[in-house]
Amino acid sequence: MDIILQLWGGVFYLGNKAMFALSEREIAEKKRTFKMLAWSAYIIGVPAWIIILTGKHNWIAASVEAGGIPAMILGLYNTYYYHQKPNRLFNNIVSFFTYASLTFGLVFSLHHHGGLISLSQVFEIGVMIGFLMGGFLMANNNSRGWLFFMLMNLSMAALMLLQGKYILMVQQLLSLCFVLYGFKKSTSDSE
Repeated sequence: MDIILQLWGGVFYLGNKAMFALSEREIAEKKRTFKMLAWSAYIIGVPAWIIILTGKHNWIAASVEAGGIPAMILGLYNTYYYHQKPNRLFNNIVSFFTYASLTFGLVFSLHHHGGLISLSQVFEIGVMIGFLMGGFLMANNNSRGWLFFMLMNLSMAALMLLQGKYILMVQQLLSLCFVLYGFKKSTSDSE
């Protein structure tokens, strides 16, 4: 079952990053389609990640994944409406869930483990900051989100290596390649 979960979560997560990166080279409607597929791929893959992370008591990372769902839905919404129909209430709700998830995961992990006592928790904090800030910035069409995704990919790869989840470690490193490509394309096109 562990291999199936790793493949499920890994394939959809890698698809998410690949489609985001490839969208940077496209124009108008194709770019929009790639981004909508990217947001959707994440949503499909997140249950596997949550099962894997909670199984290893990675409460911070698990809450980050669950808390990222509203940001992904916001990204899907904004992309669907060409970023022309901002919804202030929706943005505020996503911000609330982002911060609530961040707080819950961190507090629960500190309580569960009796403080910040393990290397895995440090990696989880890197995942938390990178994923939530990257997802939020990308949902609002801000290319600085790629920088936070780099932090997240490196932190998650290290966490997966530490826990013997080699398929997901490799997937994170492959995702990092797409993130680097996406960042390069998004910044070179804006110059």
